[in-house]
Amino acid sequence: MQLRLNLDMVKKAQENIKGVARKTPLFYSSTFSNITGYNVYLKCEDKQKTGSFKLRGAYNKVCCLTEEEKRCGVIASSAGNHAQGVAYAATAFGVKSTIFMPTTAPMAKVNATKGYGAEVVQFGEVYDDCYNKAIEMQKSTGATFLHPFNDDEVMAGQGTIALEILEELPEVDAIIVPIGGGGLISGIAVAAKALKPSIKIIGVQAEIIASTKASLEAGKVTTVPGAKSLADGISVMTPGDKTFEYIKRYVDEVVTVTEDEIAFAMFSLMDRSKLIAEGAGAAPLAALLAGKINNAPKNVVSIISGGNIDIAMASKIIDRELTKLKRRISFNVQLVDKVGQLGSLITLISKLGGNIIKVRQEQNWDEAGLDYANVKLVIATESKDHSENILDGIKENGYKLI
Repeated sequence: MQLRLNLDMVKKAQENIKGVARKTPLFYSSTFSNITGYNVYLKCEDKQKTGSFKLRGAYNKVCCLTEEEKRCGVIASSAGNHAQGVAYAATAFGVKSTIFMPTTAPMAKVNATKGYGAEVVQFGEVYDDCYNKAIEMQKSTGATFLHPFNDDEVMAGQGTIALEILEELPEVDAIIVPIGGGGLISGIAVAAKALKPSIKIIGVQAEIIASTKASLEAGKVTTVPGAKSLADGISVMTPGDKTFEYIKRYVDEVVTVTEDEIAFAMFSLMDRSKLIAEGAGAAPLAALLAGKINNAPKNVVSIISGGNIDIAMASKIIDRELTKLKRRISFNVQLVDKVGQLGSLITLISKLGGNIIKVRQEQNWDEAGLDYANVKLVIATESKDHSENILDGIKENGYKLI
């Protein structure tokens, strides 16, 4: 297969999207640097218009369409971020857009896509399902299909991220990139390697749907079973044939991360950097925090590719990680059922530094009998050690933990 994408195409894309796509922040994280041993920089595409990097490729692609193609309208399939990029770009050029999205796509992404002016059709559970449906409709309508990753103009748009990184941080040694279909890492790898051949490009996939890693191991494009990952933006069963060729040539390594590792990275970005990242956007940092990046040089950039996550899901992740880290604990205490006992317990927990979130007293259901009450408490603490100190303090003051 002849490979078209080159540095000149990426530079042309940078001109095409100038004044539309933002030059997103790149900043050093002392927190994650201290944890990982690398000098970690975060490239915050969650701050991009539409909430992800996808606007770059989509806008460049629409910009490159002929007038006839624009008149026929465009069709796309997407887990959510490409959908928003296409909708935004199409509307900007006065082009009708129809976007096919999985039924499992976060409602934040679905509603945003509609808000940018597209007609949204939800079909199937993963990207590949809605892709097939979109291709079927494209053939019957004659509209132009805008592929989310397996397209050179789309890849060129995504590659503009590498230009920004190297302009701002020429000493960068490695860029860590999430991989779904492979468009983002292909564009970044082609541009970065052209400007700095020594740079390492490392891809990260969700372990439960790692189609590019499977393809590399098989030596050919390989389809893996569909799975619903927290990183929905990179849940792609089959990588593109074009992107696979770029990845084979330009990407140094591909690693995988578990769902727990992705969730912890999302939480860590919220907790330590005050960044809201979706699962795909947190995957590169997940690989760093989990010790999956072992051969990179010192200065690494982690691409935070997007921040389009339902607020309800963000809340679930916060609750889950606080519980796992023992910064939120729940427990039962047996009390003698008489006036003042509950107040004394609450006063004690407050003195020990616990923040009581929930308390419920059940007077009639303690197995010790009707003279006792079972009190359930949920409290927030500063750390695992603080939680253990509070529980020890409660027991030392004569209370029975159940």
